[in-house]
Amino acid sequence: MNKIIRRLRDDSGAATAEYAVTIMAAVGLAGLLVALLRGDEVRSMLTDLVHRALSTGG
Repeated sequence: MNKIIRRLRDDSGAATAEYAVTIMAAVGLAGLLVALLRGDEVRSMLTDLVHRALSTGG
């Protein structure tokens, strides 16, 4: 019985699971950003922003 309780309380591998969840969230966010940046509206807004930033350099 004590072996079962010790196994249930053992949290080895918990950090690895947390890293996996964090990595999956980052991959999901990166996928969302890629999908947004592929759109023509976003691309034109970013291009316009860069052109305006470079043209005001004087």
